[in-house]
Amino acid sequence: MSQEPAYASQKVVYHINSGDPKLLRGALTNIRNHVNAVGAGRIKIIVITHGDGVALVRLADQDEQARNAIDGLRALGVRFGVCNNTLLGAHLNYQTDLYGVSEVDIVPSGVAEIARLQQEGFVYIKP
Repeated sequence: MSQEPAYASQKVVYHINSGDPKLLRGALTNIRNHVNAVGAGRIKIIVITHGDGVALVRLADQDEQARNAIDGLRALGVRFGVCNNTLLGAHLNYQTDLYGVSEVDIVPSGVAEIARLQQEGFVYIKP
């Protein structure tokens, strides 16, 4: 195997709108594998959650494995964006109901944010 990096730098948006815990855990694994393959300094990943997908940052409150996975990804530079429309519709408070989410993580609309990121050249992935 060559010493050259296998992949060029990448910008990727992961779209999470399912609340299925198996899918959420799988997505976290996919993202970790993606960072490992490209290299943390060569990839920019933003995970956008909306609708049922907000369960990703809720799951971490009760699940240590999910919490550790999210913390590890954040340490590698992965950002997690949460749809404000979802928060309002579900009467969720990001400070008390979502693991590790701060005001800077809130986006006005999850789908609009995904479209904006794609316009900026981010590749779309839906695990």
